[in-house]
Amino acid sequence: MKSTVLARVVAAAIVAVALSACSAINPITTNKEYQASDGVRVPLGAGVEGINMLVVTTAKDAPAVLTGSIHNASADAVTVTLSIDGSIAANVEVPADGTVAIGTADGQTLVQGVSPVAPGGLAPVWFGTEELGATQVQVPVVDGTLAPYDQVVDSIPPLPAASPTPSPSVSPSPSVSPTS
Repeated sequence: MKSTVLARVVAAAIVAVALSACSAINPITTNKEYQASDGVRVPLGAGVEGINMLVVTTAKDAPAVLTGSIHNASADAVTVTLSIDGSIAANVEVPADGTVAIGTADGQTLVQGVSPVAPGGLAPVWFGTEELGATQVQVPVVDGTLAPYDQVVDSIPPLPAASPTPSPSVSPSPSVSPTS
């Protein structure tokens, strides 16, 4: 009887050691930063970043809107210039330690343009700040095939007349890729 109990204790100890060894050779993936959404993260410097940025449209060369948020963790307000197509620009005022939602819903800031690529591709979207200058980032393009993007596609407004971009105070710089 004692040998059976001892054998079970030893077996349990071996299983515990074997299972704990798994975490020694496999990285803990929850400790790694990753994009847990369809959109991309866009670092803009000085505590300012785009979060879950996506272009929503029905087709290439069709009206499109940008969705996501711009977060400002700095102590000063910042203006971020955004453009989907390089001809229609929107200046988004982001308060210090604040977040501005980008999209078509009530309370969100509208950023629209013409989609340079079809859904499923990556659009070169302009992001600009005084500190960073203007830079293009590859942003995923989606359509209304899946919810909740179907509601966004249905709410894309007609396009306004073109405006110059980037703004005169923002000068172009090399392209950057969104972070992983």
